[in-house]
Amino acid sequence: MTNLLKFSSVLFLAVLLFSSCGKKERSSTTGWKYNDTKWGGFEKLDYEGQATGSGLVLIEGGTFTMGITDQDVTYDWNAIPRRVTVSSFYMDETEVANIDYREYLYWINRVFGESYPEVYLNALPDTLVWREELAFNEPFVETYFRHPSYDNYPVVGVNWIQANNYAQWRTDRVNEMILIEKGILNLNIEQRDEDNFNTEAYLAGQYQGDVRKNLKDLRTDGERSVRFEDGIMLPSYRLPTEAEWEYAALALIGNIVSEKDERISDRRIYSWNGNTLRYQKRNKYQGEILANFKRAKGDYMGMAGKLNDNAHITAPVRSFYPNDFGLYNMSGNVNEWTMDVYRPLTSSTLSDVEQQDLNSFRGNKFQTKVLDEDGKPVEKDSLGRLRYRYVEDDEVATRENYKVGEAYDFLDGDKQSEAFYDYGKTTLISDKARVIKGGSWQDRAYWLAPGTRRFREEDKSYRDLGFRCAMTRTGGPTGNEDTGGITFKTKRSKVKRRYK
Repeated sequence: MTNLLKFSSVLFLAVLLFSSCGKKERSSTTGWKYNDTKWGGFEKLDYEGQATGSGLVLIEGGTFTMGITDQDVTYDWNAIPRRVTVSSFYMDETEVANIDYREYLYWINRVFGESYPEVYLNALPDTLVWREELAFNEPFVETYFRHPSYDNYPVVGVNWIQANNYAQWRTDRVNEMILIEKGILNLNIEQRDEDNFNTEAYLAGQYQGDVRKNLKDLRTDGERSVRFEDGIMLPSYRLPTEAEWEYAALALIGNIVSEKDERISDRRIYSWNGNTLRYQKRNKYQGEILANFKRAKGDYMGMAGKLNDNAHITAPVRSFYPNDFGLYNMSGNVNEWTMDVYRPLTSSTLSDVEQQDLNSFRGNKFQTKVLDEDGKPVEKDSLGRLRYRYVEDDEVATRENYKVGEAYDFLDGDKQSEAFYDYGKTTLISDKARVIKGGSWQDRAYWLAPGTRRFREEDKSYRDLGFRCAMTRTGGPTGNEDTGGITFKTKRSKVKRRYK
């Protein structure tokens, strides 16, 4: 009898569980059913979280001391330390390589080359950056970008504007690939001119593509294209902000004393621990140089037979040890573009109320889509992109969270700050000045410290300057294992370190 009761109880629970699995989930506030055509078709996704885009590594955000925490030997006082927090984001494991950029050029020449050859010409890197009056670097002019020997070396000669255009193109190619692999679109290499896949144009219904099988539309019981709310496509690739770049380079996650509390050392000079530029552990790599830089005057790689960094100019993008986030060459190899407009005293002259200590960034120039009288985006342009315009100051005059459409000079160069950057007369700083970080193959070790900062004009290119892309992380900061509230972390896997 007892066994029969136990069996009946188990059977009842199984039936209850089976029946509950078959029921539609309901809204906790209205009681209406989700994902049911009969109830209006409002959708709630069983969303697993943002996927990691091609080439990216998740950078778990946190607080750190931004700026130079060691001696400011240049006495520029342009990186005075302050504590900030950076939200979690994604970043390229390596610098963008020549082969990556040549893929971009190949695509835009195939799609736009016949009708709009200027698009291809404007994207070409400046290979003449290698020329010097008193040096024979002409072979690099001819070979560095296009010869297969340099496929996996960082692309240089690309200005800030070109780097941003590459990031936008990469966004569209990755999202198009996602839709193809999910069986929504067919592969189409015959795209030309405005009839090419653009993420925003697709979401706005201005690009259809070669549809294989659209998603089910629960509102009409028919089919529909992918929407932003489906979470299928990724956010935009972009350049990292200065704060993001510096945080990712320091990789203080490697300084955790105990995962049970917040005991983390937040001091590093370079993107590794210690105050030396050589590997210190007692193994076969002890004494090896940790980055590609200029060790002394006239010494770019050491002496034959024992080259110290094995690179007379740049090194392959996966050379040396990755830092504790798994990022390569965050110190040395090439300087890298960031999004920020350069101002020398941004962080130190503002009061605690004025300065932003969450996702600090200077360079906002707010945009909005150009809409028709029905509030929909106007027809896309001749290259297949949606049209934008800049926000005017009078449009935001009544807002409380921001007051200007362009914030390049906000509290540092505007009337309110009583500062003025008279470019070409009293300063070389303009609204085109963009922050670069990381140091390069032709820099001394001082510039390898992530806290140091310099600037270059956004429309100029250099032989020691490249870039890598970043992407915003949506949702929980610790990745898709984040459960909300109390976060249960799995044991962190160790990054493979290797030396080349």
